[in-house]
Amino acid sequence: MRRRLASVRARATLGTTLVVAMALLAAGTAVLLSLWTNLSDQAGTQAERTGREVAAELAAGQPYRELSLDDDRPVQVVTEDGTLVAVSEHLERISGTGTDAVRPATAPAAAPSGDGDGDADADDEDSAGAAALRPGEIAEDPSYSDGSATVDGESADYRFAAVEVETEDRGTLTVYAGAPLSTERTAVRTALTVMLIGFPLVLAVVAGVTWLMTRRALRPVEGIRREMAAITASADLARRVPEPDTHDEVARLARTTNETLAALEAAVERQRRFVADASHELRSPIASLRTQLEVGAAHPALLDVPGAVEDTVRLQNLAADLLLLARLDAGERPADARVDLAALAREEAAGRVRVRVDAEPAEVSGSRGQLRRVLANLFDNAQRHAHEIVTVTVRREGGRAVVAVADDGDGVPEADRERVFERFVRLDAARSRDDGGAGLGLAIARDVAERHGGTLTVRGTPEGGALFELRLPAV
Repeated sequence: MRRRLASVRARATLGTTLVVAMALLAAGTAVLLSLWTNLSDQAGTQAERTGREVAAELAAGQPYRELSLDDDRPVQVVTEDGTLVAVSEHLERISGTGTDAVRPATAPAAAPSGDGDGDADADDEDSAGAAALRPGEIAEDPSYSDGSATVDGESADYRFAAVEVETEDRGTLTVYAGAPLSTERTAVRTALTVMLIGFPLVLAVVAGVTWLMTRRALRPVEGIRREMAAITASADLARRVPEPDTHDEVARLARTTNETLAALEAAVERQRRFVADASHELRSPIASLRTQLEVGAAHPALLDVPGAVEDTVRLQNLAADLLLLARLDAGERPADARVDLAALAREEAAGRVRVRVDAEPAEVSGSRGQLRRVLANLFDNAQRHAHEIVTVTVRREGGRAVVAVADDGDGVPEADRERVFERFVRLDAARSRDDGGAGLGLAIARDVAERHGGTLTVRGTPEGGALFELRLPAV
């Protein structure tokens, strides 16, 4: 059991740690992506600002050699046909822009003017249609790309912004300006390093706290286990497991365990009393029968055959009652047959004296033999205590079939109206066993009634006698 508890703690700790790890991984990935996106956008903004400054000079007619090109960042000015016409100084290599050239053309061709030939006019029209810009106008939305460049011997990754500008005499030019991504990459690497160091620490803390909390939560369960083991070893069902002073599932488990132990203790005690009472009841007819047989063996003329037969029948009936109770205790399900209680009551009353039956049809589902046994026990009990008459009525009340057996005897005291249904109980201590039976009839009747989904109760009658009511679900 301890290994199982340890396994529960291990599984709970592992599960919690995995869930937290997945959550941290998802959150860390989102943070890194957001950080990279924001910093890249900032680099793009810086590159766009540089590109627009150069584009503004071009729109104003500034010559290529007089452009304010940043020596620390790569800048290219490219014509529509991809010719590099201006570049920042110290640029040694570049990729990710419109051209990988790092030296401007020696004699850049000027864009055709409006007085050119027809082909030039056509080219101007195509260019104007493609750029959709007027002379001196800078494009509103630049395009972005990632690449790398080597400036003054130092290579780095850059975010490039491509800004288009329409000039009066040089056509459409594109300015490629770059902003380094080193700061962004450094920030992302720093955040990643912090996460790689912090996440294991967080997971270790989560695992430790979960282990300790689970151990604390399962400590009462271990107490319950130890007490149950002690109860099993000692067979002392009077002991109870400790109940935590909480209102959680463990406390409910302890209370349910104690309730189960109490029910088990009561069942064992009933079983002990039943065995003791059964042994006592069987001892009398067996001893009487043995005595008669021994006398008969020594003096055949003195053998009381009717008495021996009576004791044998009594012993047989007692054995049948005990067998039926054992089957009921074992949970034997009654048969599923339709039984008319009115007809069954008339059949059982036939041949009995002082029994009057007033019955209307009332069908139930169950075992005909067991239900007949219930009526027989109720009739026998009523006849033993009646002064003159036993009245039996069968009727329907809503969804119930009711059999009422009333006698005009002395009745059952209110304090004993539940006790009469206990096994081997006789309210009249002075009554002989021959008259009163073994005290199993009413116990059998109630058990059978409950197995059929019904009830059996007793109350007084206006005349002072006893009224037993059997209520069963009607078909």
